This record gives sequence, C-alpha cells and structure tokens, in this order.
Amino acid sequence: HGEAVAIGTCMAAQMSARMGWIEPKLVKRIYDIMDAANLPVELPLDSPMNQKTFTKLMSLDKKVANGQLRLILLKGELGGCLFTGDFDEKAMVDTIDDFVAECAGE
Repeated sequence: HGEAVAIGTCMAAQMSARMGWIEPKLVKRIYDIMDAANLPVELPLDSPMNQKTFTKLMSLDKKVANGQLRLILLKGELGGCLFTGDFDEKAMVDTIDDFVAECAGE
C-alpha cells in the first residue's frame, strides 16, 4: 500500500504542477524525498494499468462523493494540499497517460 501511496503522491505532484498550482522544483523535491526513502516514483514496467483502468478504479475510490471524484492535490509550498473536486480533468488524464506510458516503454 505504501508504494501505491508514493506513486500516487508523485502523480498528484505532476498533476498539480501541470495545473500551475506548484513549481516544478517542488515536484523534483518530492521525487528526491521518495527516492531517498527508497520508494517507487513510477509504475512498475509490468504494470497492467492503463488510463481506462485508472479512471474506473478512481471512480470507486472512497474520495468520491455524490458521484464526484475528489483528489488530494498540492498547492503552494511543500505541505500545502487541497482536497478538491475542482481540478482540470485534462491535466488528470494527461498525468495518467504519462505514468502509464512509462510502464508501456514509451
């Protein structure tokens, strides 16, 4: 479970930066912290995950309320986070696509 949380944190950082909510240097810092803790920062190469699977599983997550997906995203300085359903869906899809492309060897 901890490995999934680490990867999800990296995805949240990438998505937050994509939306302009955090600076790219903060994304690097988060990745460096995960690396120092020997935690994964990307999906395994043999991961069966794809964008459709991610989207389906996210729709079943405990953070969904009244049919709306809410995410924990980063905003501002390290430690600043936001639990929100108000996010750029394209940024989410693009972030998922980037992560699954890595395990597909793209």
